[in-house]
Amino acid sequence: MDPFRFAIQARSGRARVGLLTTPHGRVETPLFMPVGTQGSVKGLLPKDLKAIGSQVLLANTYHLLLRPGPERVRALGGLHRFAGWDGPWLTDSGGFQVMSLGHLRRIDEEGAVFQSHLDGRLIKLTPERSVAVQEALGADLIMAFDECPPYPASRDYLKASLERTLRWLERSLKAKTRPDQALFGIAQGGTEPDLRRRSTLETIRFDLPGYAIGGLAVGEPKEAMFRMVALSTELLPETKPRYLMGVGHPEDLVAAMGLGVDLFDCVYPTRTGRFGSALVPEGRINLKNAQYLEDKRPLEEGCDCYACQTFSRAYLAHLVRAREMLGGILLSLHNLRFLHRLTERAREAIRQGSYGAFAREFAERRFGKEIPPWFREAMAAGGHW
Repeated sequence: MDPFRFAIQARSGRARVGLLTTPHGRVETPLFMPVGTQGSVKGLLPKDLKAIGSQVLLANTYHLLLRPGPERVRALGGLHRFAGWDGPWLTDSGGFQVMSLGHLRRIDEEGAVFQSHLDGRLIKLTPERSVAVQEALGADLIMAFDECPPYPASRDYLKASLERTLRWLERSLKAKTRPDQALFGIAQGGTEPDLRRRSTLETIRFDLPGYAIGGLAVGEPKEAMFRMVALSTELLPETKPRYLMGVGHPEDLVAAMGLGVDLFDCVYPTRTGRFGSALVPEGRINLKNAQYLEDKRPLEEGCDCYACQTFSRAYLAHLVRAREMLGGILLSLHNLRFLHRLTERAREAIRQGSYGAFAREFAERRFGKEIPPWFREAMAAGGHW
């Protein structure tokens, strides 16, 4: 039997609840994946991640290639044993670094050459090398090597980039040897509808176990981003999981889940926590502000995370101001639980056929009376409003 299966269990408009089966367990979608760039979600124990509802963790191929090195991870039992997380892992391909480390790399048909940010040595990453590294790391879900174009980029650049990404996908598939890993292809095309359509249609011709929507949330306007998400989920197969890469703001999750996206990842909740801010239904609060120094309330009324059940905003504000590491740990824990609770409530609303009402209640608390046009447009496209 195929170790990877995906079954739709409920729908509400274009939103859907799915069950994704992997060699390391079954997970319910839509879900948010905490980012463990170096094989660790900063400051958080695996047992605590499990306790707050994390289902899949993400690790970064480029960073683990630099240290400790993929062969060392393989020798020590792969990511699951090495990092102490026995649930599913997803590794990215290193393709995002093709953009984000632009000043440290050069790119050609063969692949990308990076200058290590650690010691300056040159690192060559090709589709074949990316897959080999991901096979050594042992994640359940792995990504084809791609180029994530920056925003803005010229139409000619976007066209050449998506064509290269398709050739790299073919090479990634040829290099793959492990049947216990599912390789996802990544559609690109920037915010050009015809290029996005072409990239998506040519990517799904490979009949992969899952697909990612790449090259968004890189600085483009929200209107443009969600039109591309809506176009992508119209074209992607209903029977395969859909992964919107690098998206983690709560309002973005609610809009994208409404359009039929299943998987998300982003450093936003943990990075925001380390910087002293907490996610709340109205947006976020900055615990560095003096107004919280005598605030006896929890971060969020009704939240079941350890931070909210145990500590006041005043104590957390003290920790942040004192630069105690516990402050960042507790805020990261809460922020991840905030997103997990959001996806849990979304799944329940979808099962009840009431995603539109769920999204409206969320938007009215988050935005007040002025719900932005891009959010309304996404809700309409998803068949909710």
